[in-house]
Amino acid sequence: MIKLYDYEISGNCYKVRLLMKILGVPFESIPLDFYPGREHKSDWFLAINPLGQLPVLVEDNFCLRDSHAILIYLASKFDESKTWYPTRDPVQMGRVNMWLSFADAITSAAGAARLHDSFFYDMDAEQVRRQAHRLFQILDETLWFSEQENDGWLCPGVLPTIADIACFPYVMLSEEGGISRLPYPAIRRWTDRVKKIPGFMIMPGIFNGPE
Repeated sequence: MIKLYDYEISGNCYKVRLLMKILGVPFESIPLDFYPGREHKSDWFLAINPLGQLPVLVEDNFCLRDSHAILIYLASKFDESKTWYPTRDPVQMGRVNMWLSFADAITSAAGAARLHDSFFYDMDAEQVRRQAHRLFQILDETLWFSEQENDGWLCPGVLPTIADIACFPYVMLSEEGGISRLPYPAIRRWTDRVKKIPGFMIMPGIFNGPE
């Protein structure tokens, strides 16, 4: 069985758990005391992931770090439809990968603001909030056009992809970093669509129901 080294209120861990729940992939969660225990920086965990970051997926003798690499692996292995990560369509796959990079930027901005406000990390909170709003403006505009032309997902088409899963958590958790979603109506409609995906699961700070 897959083992996931996990922290319940990490957005990056949540996106992996969310995709496994949607795809019906059984797994064992191995919780770490990220805060305040900083168990992810302990010697035993650094032997698993020298970067000291979560999540980490272990399956048999295969160990994989980085949430987006894990999403790609899970979708490629367990999604027979090949829609979550469209390996049969190079153009769509390129689009998904582009948005995975965008999701990293959201984590570095909105996720960093949350680390400042909720976990007392020392950083320039106003700078990362400004960056988050710039990214949210791009995301909101993209989603508005997608609603006019497609079904309102990040990549053209009628079905969501792992791009939507990757971007979703730290958008939804943005209020915990002092970043309001009220100015972004297309984002709020998109988050409601994600919550309606069969198999959707909640985490602390992310609940069912409309915004």
